[in-house]
Amino acid sequence: MLTYFTSAIFITSLLLLVSAKSKGDEVSVSANPSLPLSDVDLLEFPLNLEYLEAEFFLWGSLGYGLDKVAPNLTAGGPPPVGGKKANLDPLTRDIILQFAYQEVGHLRAIKSAVKGFPRPLLDISAENFAKIINDAMKRTLIPPFDPYANGLNFLLASYIIPYVGLTGYVGANPQLQSFRAKRLVAGLLGVESAQDAVIRALLYERALQKVQPYGITVADFTDSISDLRNNIGKRGFKDEGLIVPAELGAEGRISGNVIAGNRYSVAYERSPAEILRIVYGTGNESIPGGFLPWGGDGRIARSYLY
Repeated sequence: MLTYFTSAIFITSLLLLVSAKSKGDEVSVSANPSLPLSDVDLLEFPLNLEYLEAEFFLWGSLGYGLDKVAPNLTAGGPPPVGGKKANLDPLTRDIILQFAYQEVGHLRAIKSAVKGFPRPLLDISAENFAKIINDAMKRTLIPPFDPYANGLNFLLASYIIPYVGLTGYVGANPQLQSFRAKRLVAGLLGVESAQDAVIRALLYERALQKVQPYGITVADFTDSISDLRNNIGKRGFKDEGLIVPAELGAEGRISGNVIAGNRYSVAYERSPAEILRIVYGTGNESIPGGFLPWGGDGRIARSYLY
């Protein structure tokens, strides 16, 4: 059962989403050939992460993905590797399913503005997540971490993904030239931020709980994942776990860190190169791997591959 704290976070996030979807505040834009080419590139790039999130959340909650839910959005791209239905409790499944359909909406919104590209090859296998967690913990966990084993594991795996997209939207927004592109990215950022807040809040409730059978606390898992993203992103400190030294918390006064932010509690930003280093898991935007074994698509991602 949700505590009062998480209920407040969850309900607030839902109210924000409902408001954003109201008739007078439509977040999608129509395909517009007059968009500057740089805006088109910056709108297409996040499709790599939106495909990833949609497939991971759909498979985890339903046991199938875009090929069944919205096959037209895949544009004939290869099916993801390793997706399967997770062993989720009813509450977690409900939340993850909501996230899944939200990500489908994000794909539709972006593809209504720009042509986009087919779904890239995605690796959402338990083996890939286990490798990421081993890299984060700097040791091999036995048995291997399985995101699909239970609700807590799935939330920890979910901690890995939406925040990266969130920082990418923050980084892209000031580079956009057109109002329409800025409006779309602002709307996408709002929902990605809400998803990340819900995930962090659910994990924060259990921050001191030990993840079995490893005997490592939830907070330590998040700290290690954030440290890994900082290290392979190679552009300084842009990621924080659920518990930080008080001097790094809001106003330098608190160690609880349910929402990550800089010294002014403003969201961090990341460039496309940083994001690719992280989602590839290689620390190099020119060497694919991780969630995108064949590399990302779109002009920006492809420019690093050739």
